Amino acid sequence: MRETLKDLYTTELLQTVAGRIGEVYARFDEGRFLGLIHNEAWEQEEFKQRVRHITMALTEVLPGSYPEAVAILTQAAPFFRGVEYIFFPDYVELNGMDQWETSMEALAVFTHYSTAEFAVRPFVIRDQERMLAQMATWAESDDEHLRRLASEGIRPRLPWASQLPSLIRDPRPALPILERLKEDPSLYVRKSVANHLNDISKDHPELVLELAANWYGKHPLTDWIVRHALRSLLRKGDIRALAIFGYQELEELEGIEVRELKIKRPLIAVGEELEFSFQVVNDTGSPVSLRIDYEIDYMKASGKLAPKRYKCSDKRYAPGCWTVEKKQSFKLISTRRFYSGDHRLHIIVNGKRLASMDFVLEGAE
Repeated sequence: MRETLKDLYTTELLQTVAGRIGEVYARFDEGRFLGLIHNEAWEQEEFKQRVRHITMALTEVLPGSYPEAVAILTQAAPFFRGVEYIFFPDYVELNGMDQWETSMEALAVFTHYSTAEFAVRPFVIRDQERMLAQMATWAESDDEHLRRLASEGIRPRLPWASQLPSLIRDPRPALPILERLKEDPSLYVRKSVANHLNDISKDHPELVLELAANWYGKHPLTDWIVRHALRSLLRKGDIRALAIFGYQELEELEGIEVRELKIKRPLIAVGEELEFSFQVVNDTGSPVSLRIDYEIDYMKASGKLAPKRYKCSDKRYAPGCWTVEKKQSFKLISTRRFYSGDHRLHIIVNGKRLASMDFVLEGAE
């Protein structure tokens, strides 16, 4: 059973790739290719390391002429779809930095079958102006994969990828591309635009807030982007972000309360769920837009508490008393380590903590 991304690279997958390339390039040495991959380093490598390992093996067995090698890979790539095949665009990143036109044509093909979002970044770092012009061209494409690449490839803080220091310092050169894509019919593209803006908000919140205020309310597809783009600021309870969506500061509202916060079992073990409920009371006399989050102060190895906020509810509440029930899993996952001890739960409405309660986690480190 596959457990991690690196385990996608089975012997069967690599043999299938080698066989397909061999159909295109009769001199392809499949045995040498597989031998170069399955060396002493392979078992210890993680996903991105294995991607580069495969790329280097391809570099050894394909023709020394870069255009000839790319032409071979371009014919083979359409038979392989999925993130595990990003060694096709990675070949361009490793070997094609000095042959710009050939590389751009290849990346435009490869991104359709895996993604070239990682491979374009060294080109951006080397010549940002030229690559932004290329991205602007791709943003006009009929192919949603190219339109997404126009945004995703220049995200300043793309996960798993090298950062783009120049665009972190000043993201404004990328904004015309996002402007072009703000009403894109493809959810695939809109997600990238939202994630791109969320990246920018971590370094330039004022810039994103200004853009969001200008965009919001003009088109439903753009509204979706804005809401997802501001998710980090909304989770922080940023009153400027909340105001864009009509959430008032609670200081301006009388009659909004959280009552009867209850934790079903205040002592839970790792692997179980924290079950809790509370009442939202609206005594204002009118429907009110409320964004309700809950925050857990997790015990850390240092003995200190570190908060993590989660979305709970985001809607208009009519006058009355409304019961909300939630569960939060404490199952072991690779992205979070749990520590035994006192934890704390907070209920946050429109950015303000209105109720808190302690609980204890046991059975962790």
